[in-house]
Amino acid sequence: MDHHDLIVIGSGPAGRRAAVQAAKLGRRVLVIEGGRRVGGVSVHTGTIPSKTLRETALNLSGWRERGFYGSSYRVKEVICGEDLGMRLGKTLEHEVDVLEHQFQRNNVRTMAGMARFTDPHTLAVTQADGTEAPIGAERFLIAVGTEPFHPEGIAFDQHHVLDSDAIIQTPRVPRSLVVIGAGVIGIEYATIFSALDVPVTLIEPRETFLDFVDREIIGEFVHVLRDRGMTIRLGCAVDRIERGADGWPVTWLKDGRRIRSDMVLHAAGRKGATAALGLEHCGLEVDHRGRIAVDPATFQTAVPHIYAAGDVIGFPSLASTSMEQGRIAACHAFGLPTPPAPAFFPYGIYAVPEISTIGLTEEECRQRKIGYEVGIARLRETSRGHIMGLHSGMMKLIFSLKTRRLLGAHIIGEGATELVHIGQAVLNLKGTLDYFIENTFNYPTLAEAYKVAALDAWNRMGAA
Repeated sequence: MDHHDLIVIGSGPAGRRAAVQAAKLGRRVLVIEGGRRVGGVSVHTGTIPSKTLRETALNLSGWRERGFYGSSYRVKEVICGEDLGMRLGKTLEHEVDVLEHQFQRNNVRTMAGMARFTDPHTLAVTQADGTEAPIGAERFLIAVGTEPFHPEGIAFDQHHVLDSDAIIQTPRVPRSLVVIGAGVIGIEYATIFSALDVPVTLIEPRETFLDFVDREIIGEFVHVLRDRGMTIRLGCAVDRIERGADGWPVTWLKDGRRIRSDMVLHAAGRKGATAALGLEHCGLEVDHRGRIAVDPATFQTAVPHIYAAGDVIGFPSLASTSMEQGRIAACHAFGLPTPPAPAFFPYGIYAVPEISTIGLTEEECRQRKIGYEVGIARLRETSRGHIMGLHSGMMKLIFSLKTRRLLGAHIIGEGATELVHIGQAVLNLKGTLDYFIENTFNYPTLAEAYKVAALDAWNRMGAA
């Protein structure tokens, strides 16, 4: 039986980073991937394809130029699924090539097949030809990611009624779209298709959404979406989805209303892809959504030689944090000390417009009874924003009244997911309001908004 120092199940962000880290420590590493090619959900149906779809939609629609040339401006008059799929194919092929080369360069072995535990130190891997191979290891990392949650009563045909995997595998531009679920995935797809001038209705059973984001940023976001014609139904649960006489789905809400659309995207939740892992044979259990509990400092499961990282352990389910989780797990598994993770990391929501945030929100400052002041900068008021034709977007900085330290940076608008990293550095290095005021930023840039927002806060706080 083949034996390894570490077997990684899954080759997404957490699995790939763990495998390479362990290989760099001189360990014998095998990555087992159940999909056709390496990359996991992140490369094939999640992070990379959804952001590629977003960029393609913005480019072909001429979205970024409409501030100057008007809302009727188009780069390509008719945009179809083939237009979206062409760029997706090229991007995904490049990502897979890079990952395969990275594994090869670091002597990480890969194996295609579905893995399941037969005992705490042994896997049986079912390969494409149906044969089963037993493989053992001293340590394991489970990084299988998640899959869409399919509630009972919704008939997914993956053409008119789709989950978030299917919408990217065979992209098309519908005549109209209903999105069920205002989480990160639902919000991103709803706004991407809205940018393609598809009439979109967003349905969320709760009264609020994206609760980890500062409420003022969400208020701005909702205003932008409604201003461009998106229908947002909060506090509305879905009762059922039926097929109309024309074949189009009809979404019935529990308040009696119904919405007819060409396409329905169900994006209300995902579950850990753990059902086929045979975890009962190695002493592990999962919660109601198939997620595995771990020690947040080491990513060890209840079985010490088995680790888990990435979306399969739940929040925050970001590619960026998954990579770090995989690296930390590999270091701990082989006795390499790692510094504690930073107190704060950025969230990026690739909606249209982008949202990115790090640190404390205003609501959290109030809950903790921290004295604070806020500074606001409107991106359209910067010279760079005017040059770009921006009509919306804002940066919100939160500072401690006692120490003047930056407590949080919250951004909505063009380039938000890039701009946030300046705030990330200052926050984690315990920088103050004075950093932004005393330092020079390139001009004209959107980054100059940091100085504008800091001066706005300084005007209220005073120099003392």
